[in-house]
Amino acid sequence: MATLQGQPVLILREGTQRTVGRDAQRMNIMAARVIAEAVRSTLGPKGMDKMLVDSLGDVIITNDGVTILKEIDVEHPAAKMIIEVAKTQDNEVGDGTTTAVVLAGELLKRAEELLDQEIHPAIIANGYRYAAEKALEILNEIAIPISKDDDEILKKIASTAMTGKGAEVALDKLAEIAVKAVKMIAEEANGKYEVNTDYIKIEKRQGGSIEETELIDGIVLDKEVVHPGMPKRVENAKILLLDSALEVKETEIDAKIRITDPEKLQKFIEQEEAMLKEMVDKIVNVGANVVFCQKGIDDLAQYYLAKSGVLAVRRVKKSDMEKLAKATGAKVLTDLRDISSEDLGEAALVEERKVGDEKMVFVTGCKNPKAVTILVRGGTEHVVEEIARGVEDAVRAVACAVEDGKVVVGAGAPEIEVSLKLKEWAPSLGGREQLAVEAFATALEIIPRTLAENAGLDPIDVLVELKAAHERGEKYAGVDVDTGKVVDMKEKGVFEPLRVKTQAIGSATEVAVMILRIDDIIAAKGLEKEKGKGGEGGMPDMPEF
Repeated sequence: MATLQGQPVLILREGTQRTVGRDAQRMNIMAARVIAEAVRSTLGPKGMDKMLVDSLGDVIITNDGVTILKEIDVEHPAAKMIIEVAKTQDNEVGDGTTTAVVLAGELLKRAEELLDQEIHPAIIANGYRYAAEKALEILNEIAIPISKDDDEILKKIASTAMTGKGAEVALDKLAEIAVKAVKMIAEEANGKYEVNTDYIKIEKRQGGSIEETELIDGIVLDKEVVHPGMPKRVENAKILLLDSALEVKETEIDAKIRITDPEKLQKFIEQEEAMLKEMVDKIVNVGANVVFCQKGIDDLAQYYLAKSGVLAVRRVKKSDMEKLAKATGAKVLTDLRDISSEDLGEAALVEERKVGDEKMVFVTGCKNPKAVTILVRGGTEHVVEEIARGVEDAVRAVACAVEDGKVVVGAGAPEIEVSLKLKEWAPSLGGREQLAVEAFATALEIIPRTLAENAGLDPIDVLVELKAAHERGEKYAGVDVDTGKVVDMKEKGVFEPLRVKTQAIGSATEVAVMILRIDDIIAAKGLEKEKGKGGEGGMPDMPEF
């Protein structure tokens, strides 16, 4: 609303909310901090779980930051930006989502204190950028180089990623499975390792105990053999992957066939049968004894395949077809016309097994599988889901460590080290940016503080001890949440991939800077309702702002 010679002039459509200046910044910072506080209690090995109930009454019990944030329904735009940080962290690294969100919330809290001292947001943003850049340098300096064959360290990385996610019962076994899976699919390129974790399939099945979780050197499909007459077990399998249907194709154009004679009808049916028989004969002649089809298989084709002793599975997901191709060395064919024996993949055994209440098809004993399956078991559905989330985090963390070849210790040690180094470096900047760098350094202390709080320890005592240890040059000193003591985390074997920390600091800084730079929020509330009401008497529609 503005006034011209005492007359009000409507600039924004009626019902639009506008918040300007410090009020806008305060609202955004508050929304971001509320989200950070929501997940803060889940951080660390002693973090608590959240129970999420959706509108249908489905329950999720988890302490995985990104799972919680994806499930909660958020209205405020700044809160949505903070949730994006967790999603980015999950996509890039797979672990450290809670760390990134808690850090973003704390950076904004410290920025608010600077805003109250009349320091301009642009200066704070600059200081934060300098601090983040320097923090990444310091992290690289304190990182510990490792190789793909450092199994012990890799297992400890997997254990650290899973600790606190209900996997403690079988932590060693699950960590070993995660490391083995990553090493099986790791591929060397230009002297570096590449690990595409999409090729590690995590299949969940309720029943049994967590200890029964196993690594399959091949692929497990949540499907069953399509015809009862087919073999349920095939050794020395020659596998055909087909992404078209084993059915008689319909014509491309709409066509009517008018049959006036019963003999013609019989010929028509016989021709269809002959076409299906020909398809199956082609499959059998190249030596295939297992067929995985992405689409449907006609009943008659099923009968012919069963008669030839071929095991077939239909409606296999596209992602599973890609994994099968990677595991068995088969090519995914779109047409049977060009089929040859070179297109087939190999596996020592393909069989249908009953797991829990349902049947599954196991493709195992692949020679050099570049796609594998982790079959997660557990007593209840919620346990299986949470263990699967933990295993996925472990796999992603190990993959990052193998790719980058660098790790840092955990338990708040890197954050305190970076915080101290930043405080030493800040005076060299001079100007008001120095205050922003110091605020950034203080914000990093939120991680060890939260770890201590969640373990029921006194956070102030722990922070004082931690700082004292790091000032003495003990750069690997972290908080042992079991004893409450400050110990060398390198000796204790608490490791995390370097990328978890660098990504968390990078994305938390970016979102904090972006939120700080907003000084005007224009929310178009009720615009849809207003549409179409123009000209119903009263004032005509004014141009929008």
